[in-house]
Amino acid sequence: MTNDKLESENSSIPEDLQMSVEAILNECPSSLPKGLSKVDIARFDRDGYLLVKNLYSPKLCDEMASIIQTSLDPAIAPVEYEAELHYPGSPPTRHSPGGDTSRRLLHAYARDEVFRNWATNSSVVESVRSLLGGGDVQLSQNHHNCIMTKYPGYGSSTGWHQDMRYWSFDRPELVTAWLALGDEYRENGCLTVVPGSHRMNLDRGRFDAALFFRDDLEENRDLIKTAKEMIMRKGDALYFHCRLIHSAGRNYSNSIKYSVVFTYHSKENRPIAETRSAKHSEIDLPAKVVP
Repeated sequence: MTNDKLESENSSIPEDLQMSVEAILNECPSSLPKGLSKVDIARFDRDGYLLVKNLYSPKLCDEMASIIQTSLDPAIAPVEYEAELHYPGSPPTRHSPGGDTSRRLLHAYARDEVFRNWATNSSVVESVRSLLGGGDVQLSQNHHNCIMTKYPGYGSSTGWHQDMRYWSFDRPELVTAWLALGDEYRENGCLTVVPGSHRMNLDRGRFDAALFFRDDLEENRDLIKTAKEMIMRKGDALYFHCRLIHSAGRNYSNSIKYSVVFTYHSKENRPIAETRSAKHSEIDLPAKVVP
């Protein structure tokens, strides 16, 4: 992708968030992991997300999906159920029809070696390291250490939000890696993101009591109109910033949608003690190899 094309994509981002591509590129490290370019980092810095095609092979995705399926029938704890969250479209209680529908299989890192291999894959780790600005990186075992299982029928939608609603860290600087184990598109509830929103200083009043971005405010609706659907194929990965505003719809297809999700942060960016972000220990990742 040329710089001219990168500049042309600025039309979807509020004018006050547009950045000089040349300035971003000049700040990028000179040595980057295979498959990640300076333009990739510039796009992430500007937009708050980076979609990487064909990062994982379909065969390995199928292997992951097979393990997930055996973990769902019967469900192997720990599991988060749709009925526990009360999001739009979810069953009202665990005793209602569809009340045993899972939303997430938790602690993915500890479930099987195949998930640990993905989370610590050198390409993923080095990409996340570059997106976080370099230095030592850790994998969190809290919250986004999971397998998303979006079911037809009883799978809920997730309102507009920033993932910082889940996290308590010294700095709001975390990167999530989302791996699609099958195709993700509008009909089965793909992610939709608001480019550049991670750079905005948003007043607390633009969020509701649960820290969801309010779509009843005109200024918020205007921003949401700039959102982009993240259409993904099996094996594609999406890296996104914890302050990026995003949402996900319901699954109107006939198949369960599986995604593997992990979140990373710089080692120096610590979880705040006695919060759920510090409940489980961090996973140290291999240091960058200096040629």
